[in-house]
Amino acid sequence: MYNQGLFYSFYLYLSGYQNMNKSNEIYRSRIDKVIDYVNNNINKSLSLEELASVAFFSPFHFHRIFVAVTGETVNNFTNRIRNEKAARLLKFSKKSISEISIECGFSSTSTLSRLFKQYFEISPSEYRKGGKIKNSKIRKELFPVNKYHCNLTEEELKNKFPVEIRQFPERRIAYIRVMDAFREGVVLNVFAEMVTWAKKMNLFHSQTIFGMSMDDPEVTPKEKYRYEVCITIPKKFEIESGSFIETTTLPKCKYAVTTVSGDLDLVGAGINYLFDNWLINSSYECEPQHGLEVFLDKENICNWDHFDLELCIPVRALKK
Repeated sequence: MYNQGLFYSFYLYLSGYQNMNKSNEIYRSRIDKVIDYVNNNINKSLSLEELASVAFFSPFHFHRIFVAVTGETVNNFTNRIRNEKAARLLKFSKKSISEISIECGFSSTSTLSRLFKQYFEISPSEYRKGGKIKNSKIRKELFPVNKYHCNLTEEELKNKFPVEIRQFPERRIAYIRVMDAFREGVVLNVFAEMVTWAKKMNLFHSQTIFGMSMDDPEVTPKEKYRYEVCITIPKKFEIESGSFIETTTLPKCKYAVTTVSGDLDLVGAGINYLFDNWLINSSYECEPQHGLEVFLDKENICNWDHFDLELCIPVRALKK
């Protein structure tokens, strides 16, 4: 599910992607596969043994390794992801609470209500009616999103950010996942690293570079926020063994796309228009995929004084 948080990484200059030794890379890579597996199967009951097998660890050692790499227990991680997905569906979809509880893997509506209130200090129904989440460190620590609203009327926003629906094919991508992505400068440095790697691999000019957020800073604690710096790659392209680059495949999907050319405030206005105006008044709802910001001017990816972007949110026809 796409979320507004995807573009917050643009609002902070982040530093310090640190090279890991070979052992750490192996652990990180295998735990990354578990994180991907949880994201893709969050509607199911996931046992410790099943997740351990994804990472090729024994169940006895897996939990300790997971905590060491991610900083949270497997149970806390899966419950957090379920609650955060529920929060996004409550806000951006018209599904009933019972439907949301099933899609997010809760055993019942009452379980969703109990755990949601325990985690966010507000009930699902109150949150859907416009109540504010209290247990969001990012909400408390970052500037509110309306700081980035431009002084434009609704009609001016509509004219400035025309939206088109575009079908994206299945894409194989390479990515670098950044944990605790609000650390100062880290995402900016990883974009620079991705550009260097893409040029070395002769991919820079022919492929698409974009960013994806895995979390929503309005509901995800700041230190848990994950961001992925990505590039499309040919289907048969081989990543060298031991590389810091991971690969995955994005499924084909429709996206609502608008273009932004300007500073941070204009990017923020475009984001807010897509969600606060266009989406809720359209015949579409969000698909359970992640949104993208596609860099149109690749030569200036690391110049965050001015952006030329396509903001893309995954959508499908709104179902009653």
